[in-house]
Amino acid sequence: MSEAVLNVLREARAVAILRCNDHSVGRNALAAAVRGGFRALEVTLSTPGAVELIAELARDTRLLIGAGTVLTVEQARAAKQAGARFVVSPVLDVEVVAEASRLGCVMIPGCATPTELWKAHRAGAPLQKLFPAPAGGPTWLRSVLAPMPFLRVIPTNGVDAENASEWLAAGAFAVGCVRSVFQPDLLAAKAWEAIENRARALLAAVRD
Repeated sequence: MSEAVLNVLREARAVAILRCNDHSVGRNALAAAVRGGFRALEVTLSTPGAVELIAELARDTRLLIGAGTVLTVEQARAAKQAGARFVVSPVLDVEVVAEASRLGCVMIPGCATPTELWKAHRAGAPLQKLFPAPAGGPTWLRSVLAPMPFLRVIPTNGVDAENASEWLAAGAFAVGCVRSVFQPDLLAAKAWEAIENRARALLAAVRD
């Protein structure tokens, strides 16, 4: 299962990440991102009813669904039971990494330094989330990957249509898109068409 997930993410090259404080708004925003072309989606567990949203999305076999802001073993289990195929955390917790592996989920722990990226890799995480965005951005990532090219890093902070291709050219395995797709004021305005257009523009930038 892990290799299948990795292959989908490698091909998609971008994940739309929803962080929202309203269940209904989140559902509609995710649908807009799918209409805009996204097939890899992450729902943060800080979103109300996140587990239900994950379960709904997981029924669509075209989509690859993950859970974000996974901080505990129990949350990893709940996400997996709902249908999440990858789990993401803002931090590195080796117990959660081990449990995700046992569950058959791809774990993407949050790392902010070369040492944390290395420790995540050593703990068995097949992918590493770069969070928050370091000073230097893509240049920083290129420097880290020079001595450790085996790392598979997904930056998820500060990625937008203007720099997504730079991150990928620097060696990012994929990019995570939060505000660049789900801009807070568009969520508040329920501007689904605008969100769909932003999703389409981000994916066009990734392809370019």
